[in-house]
Order: sequence, then C-alpha cells, then structure tokens
Amino acid sequence: MSRLNSPMDLHGLTLSNRIAMAPLTRCRAGQGDVPQAISALYYAQRASAGLLITEATNVTPKSCAFEKAPGIYSEAQIAGWKVIADAVHKEGGHLFMQLWHCGRVGSEAILNGEPPLSPSGINDDLEKLLVYGLMANGRYAQIAATPSRAMTTADIEETIADYATGAANAIKAGCDGVEIHAANGYLIAQFLSARINQRTDKYGGSVQGRVQFLKEVIEAILAKVDKSKVGIRLSPFAGYNNATDAESEETFIAVAKLVQSYGLAYMHLGDTNAWAGSPDMPRMLKVVKPHYTGCLIGNGGIAPDQAQQMVDNGDLDMVAFGRMFISNPDLPARIQQGGPYAEARYVGWYGGSEEGYTDYPAL
Repeated sequence: MSRLNSPMDLHGLTLSNRIAMAPLTRCRAGQGDVPQAISALYYAQRASAGLLITEATNVTPKSCAFEKAPGIYSEAQIAGWKVIADAVHKEGGHLFMQLWHCGRVGSEAILNGEPPLSPSGINDDLEKLLVYGLMANGRYAQIAATPSRAMTTADIEETIADYATGAANAIKAGCDGVEIHAANGYLIAQFLSARINQRTDKYGGSVQGRVQFLKEVIEAILAKVDKSKVGIRLSPFAGYNNATDAESEETFIAVAKLVQSYGLAYMHLGDTNAWAGSPDMPRMLKVVKPHYTGCLIGNGGIAPDQAQQMVDNGDLDMVAFGRMFISNPDLPARIQQGGPYAEARYVGWYGGSEEGYTDYPAL
C-alpha cells in the first residue's frame, strides 16, 4: 500500500490518510454570508479525506472576490460553521478553515459600493483579476473588477486583527485548525509581490518589508491559536490574479524560513499554473525544501498515481485534491482501489443548490 493511504500524525491530530481535500470555492452561503445546512452534507460526504480544508472564507466584509462565499466574522457565521464542523467530526473527519482576504481582487458591485483594498492601489491590470457575482437570473458569472485603493496603516492594522479574530472564530466554531490563504494573488500574495506592493513604509520595498504583513498576520493568529493548529497556503510563481514577482525565488525562500521559524502545522503549496498546463511543483520544491522541514502538502493537477509516487519518494507528506473531490466524494477509497473516477460536471461549480454539489454518488 502506498504511504498516501497510510495514517499520519499532524502535530497530535491523527489523520486517517495523507489525502487532503483542497479548498474549493463553491459560493453557497446564504444571507449575511452564513454557510447553509447543505454545506454540512457536502463536507460530511468528503470526510474520509485525512484532512478537509474548507473553501476560502472571508475574515471581513471588506473582502469579496466571489459573491456568496462564506465569512467567519459574525456570530451567525460561527453558528453555521459549527453545524459543518460537527457533521465532519461525526464522520470521523478533520477540518481546517482557510482564512481569506481578497484584497484588490474585488468589485464595488459586491462590496457595498466600497473600493477593494490593496497594498498600493495598483490598477493597471483589472482585466486580469477574477471576480464573480450571482446574476439576478440565478446564474453565476465573471464580473469586472473595479479600482482598489491603497491601504492606510490603520487599514493594515485592522486587517491583521481581522485575520486573528477569524482564526479564533474558526476554532470557536469547532474547526480543528486554520489555513492562512497567502496564495492565488489575494491580499497576502499582493503584499509579497514586488510589482503589486510599491509601498515605501515598513510593509514594502525589500523582501523583508514585503514579508512583514504576513509576519504580523501569523503572529496575531498565534496569539489566539496554537501553532499546531495553523497552516499556510502559498503559490510561488503563480500567474493567477497577476500578483507576479520578478524576485519570486528570493521572496519565497524568505517566506519558507519564516514559516519554519514559527513551527506551523504545515505548508500547502498550490501549483495554480498547472491548471494552464505549466506545472511548477518541482521548481517550488527546489526553492522551499532546503529551508522548510515541516509537513508539506502539494496541490495542483496532481494525478493519483503521481501523488502516490511523490509521497512514497518523500517529496511531499500529503497531497491535496480539488476538482477530483467535487465529483468523487469518497476519493480516498477510489484511490486505494485504483478508481474508477467520476468526471465533474461544470454545472454547480459555483452557486446553486444540490446539483453539482451534493448529488455525486459514492462507489
């Protein structure tokens, strides 16, 4: 049997296998961005994963790239997530919540008329930012991003506090831990990017300056949640949402050293360029592994047989599957017996109800 299907200890949390469900934006929150009961069924169906990572969850109403994505900043949202966490635990699963701030990836149309926030107000590439909204006819569609404004020092301090509060709320809701979303061109990735972050204060300039925002987010969260319950997702070299950086290798060496120094639960590498047929995982591992020795999760276009090989070879400790988990709720069992694997229907990926969400059968 491949090590992919074997149990592992994640800082005291016994995982049944080394298969994770990657965060998947599904946009089914109700009024006030409260997760709904149908999501409890969705996550419980997939609880055989060693670790479930929730869809990206906004830490503030000032963050929104996908309308109807859930939040974790209100009591009603905490209560909604508690139903989900309880359902997952009842099935023997473990749940980490991904904490999200979209930064400049947003539109005033879904931000109550307010401009999105960003490190420096760079708005020369709005056509490359992926923002989605729910149409009046019930369809989910891409909408135009609108110009962001540069964050003040007060904005930054408030946002750091929002991450910490979101982490504490996730634990209050019953989640086993949290994952800091520092990938995919969203706010933390924007601060890391030398092109998007043109600040001249302590949060910009040098690599250390651009890493400062992430450093303070981690420290604020660790003041409220034990390090064994905090992971981080990164996407070095990603083109998604255009937070590119000519100094990527230097930047992510610094980030790897930072994560190592805090002893976080895991580092989750998201290879978003693999979606477009240009995988970067070997390059990412070459940059990160000399400076980080903790649990390493890989994600992005990795097929089951490749996942088994990478875990068996020690390249990764776990592999996170995204799209395959949409249509294969019992994916670990299918991987263990070599398939078959159901193909996902595009209907219901974003928004909607049970269709394309909870109606995929198990083996």
